[in-house]
Amino acid sequence: MTRRWLAALAMLLAGCATPPSAPPRLDAALAARPVWLLGEVHDNAQGHRLRTELLAQRLAAGWRPAIAMEQFDRERQADLDAALRDCADAECVVARAGGAKATWQWAYYTPVIALAQRYRLPLLAANLSRADAGRVMREGYGAVLDAATVQAFGLDRPLPADLEAAQRHEVDVGHCGQLPSDLLPGMARAQVARDVWMAKVVREHADGVVLLAGNGHVRRDLGVPRWLDGVPGQRVASVGFVEAPTEAGRFDQTLLIPAAQRPDPCAGVKAGK
Repeated sequence: MTRRWLAALAMLLAGCATPPSAPPRLDAALAARPVWLLGEVHDNAQGHRLRTELLAQRLAAGWRPAIAMEQFDRERQADLDAALRDCADAECVVARAGGAKATWQWAYYTPVIALAQRYRLPLLAANLSRADAGRVMREGYGAVLDAATVQAFGLDRPLPADLEAAQRHEVDVGHCGQLPSDLLPGMARAQVARDVWMAKVVREHADGVVLLAGNGHVRRDLGVPRWLDGVPGQRVASVGFVEAPTEAGRFDQTLLIPAAQRPDPCAGVKAGK
């Protein structure tokens, strides 16, 4: 275990509001499933620490899945593979394959990368880049997804009405209700494209894979699970790491975490309206 890995873990621990009284636990039936979709609140250190601990428990018991990460864009897969071959620590992997430093708080993810290095697990670049998402917004799915993928996931047909409405709602709420209405369809389409690409990665490794992504991506009602045709639902465990109770049906299990201290994200937006 490198000093840098220990420093990253210490940062996670320092950022926790209160330490949990016991290690996190999944329901036994969920824990045995070969596909884990583990959510996150991106800036919640406690949630990241608990999720890493949960994964470490299963790895210590002998599980050897691939780890798919939203934090790596798909075009960085070759860089990621090379970094795993060449790097001695997680910080090196991030430097080689992580892209812009400002995009993610990488100290939250280096403990997971270190686990992958320790157990020699594949790391999968599971996200579309911002540039690709922008092209989907402007030009449609076919601008960044090949024809076979578009057809396989049914993106050549209108989305189910409930999914379309839910994605637009989430985009609107995520932008504090201040987006022009004409932008909502394109931004919802970009979110769908990301979910589809993550689902494609998961489907290709469905005998053993963990997806680490934001809670919205792992929701059963509108996220990656909606696109996992061919992977029986009972093989998938969707786990939300949430700061407040959620509606039934969003996740197979929710783990409630203390809310991170942060300014009201909508205060500045509404003030500048």
